[in-house]
Amino acid sequence: MSFIKPTRVWSIQIFNINADTAAGAIAKKLKARRLLIISDVEGVLDQDKKLITEINSAKAKKLIDQEIISGGMIPKINNCLDVASNGVKGVVIIDGRKDHSILFELLSDKGSGTLIRE
Repeated sequence: MSFIKPTRVWSIQIFNINADTAAGAIAKKLKARRLLIISDVEGVLDQDKKLITEINSAKAKKLIDQEIISGGMIPKINNCLDVASNGVKGVVIIDGRKDHSILFELLSDKGSGTLIRE
């Protein structure tokens, strides 16, 4: 797991940078195998609010069109789709509020969130 921090302060200017977008750009540049997006949501939910364990771009676009994916999840999903279609084999949205969710994702066959592939 890597962390990126600034090495020098060049000026006193505030920027609003979306962490998902920044992480996605880095994952694409590094040609990462997988990107884990740690969030405060369980993952992508269906119309019954149940976790969808895996989706592809066609299914994600359909869920957006049906307004099942809505609000702030739309840019998150669009970023995941962009990353998955540019060299990263899979992007996973994981609920960071759950204990050991990252370990469960990495060390189990089932995973703990929604896997998004091209």
